[in-house]
Amino acid sequence: MSRTATITRTTKETDIAMTLSLDGSGKSKISTGIGFFDHMLDGFTRHGLFDMKLSVKGDLYVDSHHTIEDTGIVLGNAIREAVGDKKGIKRYGHFILPMDECLVVCAVDLCGRPYLSFDDVFTVPKCGDMDTEMVREFFYAVSYAAAMNLHIKVLTPGNNHHMMEAMFKAFAKALDMAVGMDSRITDVLSTKGSL
Repeated sequence: MSRTATITRTTKETDIAMTLSLDGSGKSKISTGIGFFDHMLDGFTRHGLFDMKLSVKGDLYVDSHHTIEDTGIVLGNAIREAVGDKKGIKRYGHFILPMDECLVVCAVDLCGRPYLSFDDVFTVPKCGDMDTEMVREFFYAVSYAAAMNLHIKVLTPGNNHHMMEAMFKAFAKALDMAVGMDSRITDVLSTKGSL
């Protein structure tokens, strides 16, 4: 079974093409026009062991908002499509990730109900060329497009680069756990019988 999705999304603000494989080896080819965002997404694929090809052309002459938010929408749609009917997946995932002085926890539930709980603890407006306020917007877009519960908490704050990178990597590890298969789960992991 190939758990791969290819999503394209074109608006007046962005033109995005993404191929995501949930059962990859951490390979990526990413170009969003925002170097620091590329770095975060590369960390997401590498540490989640996902494969991703991503090309984004956005209206960066305005600002980074549309490019980052719309990439989140496309990633959420790709996750939802690639995971398929959710039969046999673990559904839940969590990870506590240290990065130097910072400690971040992420928990995921692929329940079919969107929700984001996010600690916005940044103390600078930008990391590299990425607006820190866009991190929440990105994860909000992912959670709603994928229809997942997503909680990201900073247990120990510190350097803004470290906090942001720990968020993306913790999300990767938690998602990898949630989409993982378990041979003991023969249908969907729900008392309702559907997700």
